Amino acid sequence: MIVCHCMNITDSDIHAAIDWMRKSDSAAIITAGKIYHALGKSADCGGCMPLFLSTMRRNDNIEVPNTLRGLRAAATKENRHERRHQGHRLSQQGASQ
Repeated sequence: MIVCHCMNITDSDIHAAIDWMRKSDSAAIITAGKIYHALGKSADCGGCMPLFLSTMRRNDNIEVPNTLRGLRAAATKENRHERRHQGHRLSQQGASQ
């Protein structure tokens, strides 16, 4: 089935690109842009994006690798106390003393 008429990309092209990327790098985050790049093409009008993305999501190899899951939540917890305290500006600390 043709997914992108502008670039003549089929669902089998998308699945083949995803499978190839997963085999070459098991820790890769696979995006639509990377698929277009792997196929030597680029998005044109964007009208195909909903169908393109749903085709991607049907592929079993699209999942985020286990080693990369939860990194965002862990980074948020670690950086929670790195924010500046209230009153960090000189004008707020009473510099005119």
